[in-house]
Amino acid sequence: MPGANLNDILVFMAVVDGGSFVAGGRATGMTRSAAGKAVGRLEDRLGARLLNRTTRALSLTDEGRAYYERGRDILQAVEDADASVAGRAGTPRGLLRLTLPAAYGRLVILPLIGRYLDDWPELQVEASMSDRPADIVEEGFDLAIRVGGAVSDSRLVSRVVARYGVKLVAAPSYLAGRGEPKDLDGLAGHDRLIFSSRARRQSWRFRDGHGGWIKAPGRSRVGLDSGEALRDAALGGLGIALLPDFLTTGDLAAGRLRHVLPNLDAGELEVTALYPSRRLLEPRVRRFIDLLARELRA
Repeated sequence: MPGANLNDILVFMAVVDGGSFVAGGRATGMTRSAAGKAVGRLEDRLGARLLNRTTRALSLTDEGRAYYERGRDILQAVEDADASVAGRAGTPRGLLRLTLPAAYGRLVILPLIGRYLDDWPELQVEASMSDRPADIVEEGFDLAIRVGGAVSDSRLVSRVVARYGVKLVAAPSYLAGRGEPKDLDGLAGHDRLIFSSRARRQSWRFRDGHGGWIKAPGRSRVGLDSGEALRDAALGGLGIALLPDFLTTGDLAAGRLRHVLPNLDAGELEVTALYPSRRLLEPRVRRFIDLLARELRA
């Protein structure tokens, strides 16, 4: 098979990004016809169809989708090489790919992304917001934000960027119907709302005053894999939830939730930035981590 024509690959990527041969050609300084011929040459060389063509739209074949993803990796590698030459003081540019917890990403990180984009006009951001813990390396993310939970992966570097208090909370309607627990043992008669997923199950533990931890009694009536859904369940009167301050401060101030057993110490919840271990961290990643640490600790 003849060697790859890099220009044809770049045209193919531009056509996919633009959604048409016209847009792809415009992005690469070519006519629609020339862009179509470039993609055709690439398909002939590979012996596979990359795009399904109709009179209305283009769509990727399975082979085309796989080739596009590998093409993005190649372009990212080129950008990384440029960044390494530019050095640590280089200007953030290119694509920053993030994976964020859904609620924390929306409430806390998204406003910071907006500021970051304003500061660095040559930067683009793609963010996956999900409470599912992604495989950062395998899925090609530059940076992950994790709320709570220890991470043990030799491929990753971690940095704590924020800490939040954690409180037991419940809706006034729930406490009015079930009564308010007077101490830790009193939780045994209440319904607990817990974070639960295939990868992680929340445990309720509190400091005992001697440096140790006590596990809270009680049954778990509802398990949800979303922190925001747990907050909504608590607001709906389904039980008592153990939630971080960033999810509950406004509801506590407005009286929609009440702090249960305020004398209990549930410790702090750490927010960690995780990124693949590399000798030289790209400016777009390094500066975003610095922004998180500076703003969230403030």
